[in-house]
Amino acid sequence: MINFLEIDSSVKINYWCNDGGFRADRKNIIFVHGSGGDHTLWKNQFAELQDFNIAALDLPGHGQSSGKGEQSVEDYVEWIRRFVEKSEYKKPVVIGHSLGAATSLVSAVKYGGLLSGIVPVGGGVTMPVNDVILNGLRAKTEETIAFIAKFSVTKDNREKFSTVLANDLLKTDPSITYGDFLSCSKLDITKVVSGIKLPAMVVCGSEDKMTPPDLSRYIAEQIPGAKLVLIDGAGHYVMWEKPKELNAAIIAFMRSLG
Repeated sequence: MINFLEIDSSVKINYWCNDGGFRADRKNIIFVHGSGGDHTLWKNQFAELQDFNIAALDLPGHGQSSGKGEQSVEDYVEWIRRFVEKSEYKKPVVIGHSLGAATSLVSAVKYGGLLSGIVPVGGGVTMPVNDVILNGLRAKTEETIAFIAKFSVTKDNREKFSTVLANDLLKTDPSITYGDFLSCSKLDITKVVSGIKLPAMVVCGSEDKMTPPDLSRYIAEQIPGAKLVLIDGAGHYVMWEKPKELNAAIIAFMRSLG
């Protein structure tokens, strides 16, 4: 079901949560979408992860959340922090995709004591964005979004997902999507990632061209004890292309936590 949390007088964060409501005896998961997305990115995870409390957020300016969006990962992290501090979802595992993966990593660096673990999906310690995409999002929005959607899934999945994905991304104000990609382009946690002490599972599609697997391998090598999961036959949108494999990995990781 859909719920809202008022963070301050001007911003309400929309999030999907379990139909049965919050239960104190379950572990908590906060899902964070990627650039230009919203909570529906994780729709294929909801049914199979009902053993956990789920809050799948719309970042400010995305989906049904109010606000204007941000232009740095650090600023988005502050919204995650404020949500954790104000909501029932204490000590969550933050599972984030792309921009959301960056927020999970930076949250672990800055506010690790508030979390129980992280699962960055399709991320990196740096996430360079080609100027063709950044400039195109402002000058040729629909054409650029179509390219991103096509490039983000495997060749075998393009017919099934690329048009749906492009339509979803076009629901977000292009200036906000631009800010999201700009946020990723400015990320550099190379010097601090090894300081993350939380349990971590780093996930990437084996055919991810947006954030290639070597970026995830590096994250896993730098975080002590981190597990690397490469999902065969998936591109950048693992949660759509191979949902059962991702769900199984998440369940195993959650159950491994004390």
